[in-house]
Amino acid sequence: MAVMSLPLTSPIKPMLAKPAKAIPDSGGLLFEPKWDGYRCLVFRDGDELILQSRSEKPLNRYFPEVVERLKATLPDRIVLDGELVVARDGKLDFDALTDRVHPAESRIKLLAEQTPAEFVAFDLLALGDESFLDEPTSKRRERLEKLASDGIHLTPATADPAIARHWFELFEGAGLDGVIGKPLDEPYTPGKRVLLKYKHSRTADCVLAGLRWHVDGEPGELVGSFLLGLYDENGVLHHPGVVGSFPVTRRRELAEELTPLITDGADHPWLGDNVREHQRIPGGITRWKAKEAPWVPLKLEKVVEVGYEHTEGGYPSRFRHTAQFKRWRPDREPDSCTYAQLEEVANYDLDAVLRGEVKRTR
Repeated sequence: MAVMSLPLTSPIKPMLAKPAKAIPDSGGLLFEPKWDGYRCLVFRDGDELILQSRSEKPLNRYFPEVVERLKATLPDRIVLDGELVVARDGKLDFDALTDRVHPAESRIKLLAEQTPAEFVAFDLLALGDESFLDEPTSKRRERLEKLASDGIHLTPATADPAIARHWFELFEGAGLDGVIGKPLDEPYTPGKRVLLKYKHSRTADCVLAGLRWHVDGEPGELVGSFLLGLYDENGVLHHPGVVGSFPVTRRRELAEELTPLITDGADHPWLGDNVREHQRIPGGITRWKAKEAPWVPLKLEKVVEVGYEHTEGGYPSRFRHTAQFKRWRPDREPDSCTYAQLEEVANYDLDAVLRGEVKRTR
């Protein structure tokens, strides 16, 4: 591969975001949808093009169709910041995107045809011999918008907080992950958490169906994580995710509190002959995990309220990220913890977002 002669060369750490509670009424921010995909910086110098991940690794091998498409549409010398996404049935599909990172070349080629990825640009870092890192967000956005006619998917953006709040609700139905706020007057600062992210947050009551011991202690000493359960409409208990963030002292207390609930698993719905077809259960060996993580079955007696951002994986779905412990719910019966409580969102056409056809209402 030839050495690129761009004003910025890979690897560059992308500018990052920190959580924020609510979209402010005051100005000074450029708001964009938060895409649920793989962060990706694109470096193009003539026939050479690099897709760089957030962790500064090349992604070209896994997304050959994106490389070819960008070579056909981008200016000859350019550096962009954006997101790789896969769209299926009018929504972003993070599972399908994750499947694209596969060791087998034949599998990559097949998936490139079946579930092609798209690159969505949201920042312009360099063009020709010019670097724009020191330019404010407002100027970088103006320059980026001039490229939109060249067939580049450009993320929608607005400086109006009212529109941003509208987008926060509207775009979730297309699988987007919230809203990002960029300070209009700030330069692009690689690796710094300058951006603000406003993400959806919800709660659900789940059955405490199992646990894993913490790796830093002996079995029975420290709780590592809770294994959560939700019932479907047929009364089948599925495993939608885990809770795993506790202080060390609390892990020790939980070990004492939950030990009396430990069962041999003979009647547990996730073990042995009790498992149903298509039931989502803990464990399993994948290309991401070389061995099954051991877990301890519990009597289905306790209910825990957890916080989550959104779900994925179809039905029965799972929590996209590790859930957060909120409180115990002694007032709830385990069999009342069903998928019906998970909030449904209105559908929104993802293709319309990609085309920039956004209804700007107050």
